[in-house]
Order: sequence, then C-alpha cells, then structure tokens
Amino acid sequence: MNNSYTTLATFEYATEAHVVKSKLDAEGITSMLMDEKTIDADPLISLAIGGVKLLILNTDLDRALQIYNEIKTYQVDALGNAISCPRCQSHKIEMAPLERKNIFYMLFPFFEKTRYICNLCKTIFE
Repeated sequence: MNNSYTTLATFEYATEAHVVKSKLDAEGITSMLMDEKTIDADPLISLAIGGVKLLILNTDLDRALQIYNEIKTYQVDALGNAISCPRCQSHKIEMAPLERKNIFYMLFPFFEKTRYICNLCKTIFE
C-alpha cells in the first residue's frame, strides 16, 4: 500500500463502504477501497481479513474524517435503542476490534464476544 493513503474506516461488507465512498467522492475527496473484491467473492472471510478498508489520501484526511463523522451510524441493541457508554453515557458507540487472544479465535473469529468502544472516551465494554 502506498504511504500517501490512510485507512479512514473498515466495513464488514463492500456495500457499506460504497455508501461512504460515494459521499466522499461527491465532496471531491480522493479515496479507494481495499479488499473489496476478496470479500465480495467470499463474505464469510470478512472478519478474518479485517473487512473492507476505506483508504483516504493523506491530504484529504481531516476533511474526510469530518464528513465521515457526520454520516456514520452508531451501534444499537436488539430492540433498536442506542447503546450507552457505561463511563460517559455517550451514544456514539462502535464495535471494538477483535482481540484474537488465542489460536481458536484466530481460526473462528465469529465465536469471540462482541465488544463495543465509545467514540468519545474510548472505553471498551461488552
């Protein structure tokens, strides 16, 4: 990968990445997707390879981050209610990266418990 690009976000499926990429393209921000075709060919390996990466040209990163934060959606519970951070009560909650502590979770990442991270205070919780 070229050092002039930075990963803005990762997505489980290419369709989610295309929505954000389309908005950024409309704003004149240079971006590209990595691992899109691999996941389109076999969606079950998305967790194993880290999802579809949305790469942004470093010169556009600040503006892209501002736009992305305006349009991104945050996690909700099974009933559709916003999840609250136990520390700061913020509703800006995202899924935390997988830990993959041992070989079992490396081979079968879908068995790992879902963890969340607060976008404001960076608290990680289940």
